[in-house]
Amino acid sequence: MKERDTVADQFAVKERLDFIGLDEGARDSLRALRPFIKAEIQPALEVFYAKLRKTPRVRGFFSDERHIQGAQNGQARHWNVIADGQFDDAYVNGVRRIGETHARIGLEPRWYIAGYALITEALLRRLVEARWPKGLGGRGKGAAETADAITSLVKAMMVDMDFAISVYLDTLENERQRLEAERRETEDHQNAAMQAISDALARVSNGDLRARMDVELSPEFASLKANFNSAMDAMERAIGSASDAAQVVGEGVDQIGTAASNLSRRTEQQAANLEETAAALEEITTTVRKSAEGALVASEAVAQAKAEADRSGAVVEQAIGAMDEIDGSSSQISQIIGVIDEIAFQTNLLALNAGVEAARAGDAGKGFAVVASEVRALAQRSAEAAKEIKALITQSGAQVKSGVTLVGETGQALAAIAERVTAIDGLIREIAASAQEQTRALSEVNNAVSQLDQLTQQNAAMVEETTAATHALNAQSIDLSRLMAGFTVGAAATARPGASRARAA
Repeated sequence: MKERDTVADQFAVKERLDFIGLDEGARDSLRALRPFIKAEIQPALEVFYAKLRKTPRVRGFFSDERHIQGAQNGQARHWNVIADGQFDDAYVNGVRRIGETHARIGLEPRWYIAGYALITEALLRRLVEARWPKGLGGRGKGAAETADAITSLVKAMMVDMDFAISVYLDTLENERQRLEAERRETEDHQNAAMQAISDALARVSNGDLRARMDVELSPEFASLKANFNSAMDAMERAIGSASDAAQVVGEGVDQIGTAASNLSRRTEQQAANLEETAAALEEITTTVRKSAEGALVASEAVAQAKAEADRSGAVVEQAIGAMDEIDGSSSQISQIIGVIDEIAFQTNLLALNAGVEAARAGDAGKGFAVVASEVRALAQRSAEAAKEIKALITQSGAQVKSGVTLVGETGQALAAIAERVTAIDGLIREIAASAQEQTRALSEVNNAVSQLDQLTQQNAAMVEETTAATHALNAQSIDLSRLMAGFTVGAAATARPGASRARAA
């Protein structure tokens, strides 16, 4: 409550209400109009804001349609506060916000008062239309009530206008005085800062890099002073370093020129060597490529030999089988010859017996004796032939067994040859693969050497350009030394670790 009295006293609310005659009775009449105001304030505001949208000068105070609608809703809420007739802290703070807002956006009082006039006109018309006929038929009672309502409404509107305009003007005056004081203070600070920086720059323009801003400045120019002094410190160090470095550069440029000339000659020699190396590598690459092709041909030949050895092994196996069959057949033939020999022996024995019987028969058995003799002779020849055949068969069997042994040894030799051929085939394949890898590697080396040759040629051209640039740099270093001599620096700037490092470099 005490805080509310303080705010009310600040704006002299009671004094203003008493002066305009808005006493408790008038405020009761005003509160009686609350239903009417709440019902009619929006149509009245619609009339006012419709005209506002058509007036460019006033329409420019609002950013968009949403802004206008927000102002209209806020003004409707403010009229509802007026209709309460309290005129307390909430009312005073609301009026103050409205006045400060108008002052901030630059809305002049004439537009504010004109807006009140339009809204007042709309509300009074609706009030008279709503109240006057009833009052006229009631022998003046309705007219008096209407008059009281109208005057109460007008008084409330005027006191609200008074508050708003007063706050607006007070805010403008306070803001103007504050801005004027800030402007004078800022101008004094700016003049002091400009004078200090002007004096320092005058010394710098004469080549004195020892110039600094030593005067006291306002806080907003403290960073300017610090930055200027830091920049001058850096510039003094840089100019001092540049002066020493110019001399070092001048001495180094001659050395660079000599080194560049030597490098150019060495680069040309290196380019010639690389060219010869590239030619030799090309010949080696061709030779290795031919070797790789020969290794591939040899690998194919060894593969064919291996296939032939495999086929020979199969033939030897077949020959061994055939020899075994021949050996078996010889055994069977030997058995048959034994049977034939036994038959011849029996036939000879029978022929002998027949000859003995024919001798006993005498002349009657002479013919039979001759037959027996012939049979005996035939049996003997058969026995002799069987013996000869058996001897031949035995000899043939021995030879067949010897052939089987030789064929077996031949098969083993061919198997060993096949294994050796397989090993040789693997080695030749590895040689062929290695030759191909060497061919690819030599091709890559050849390409690398070719690129290196090109780069060396480019480096040679670049060295020549570097030599020319070195001579130009020497002339510029002389000009730089002459320019550096025009600046004055402190003793601290001449004894720098950077200069000693430059000389050492």
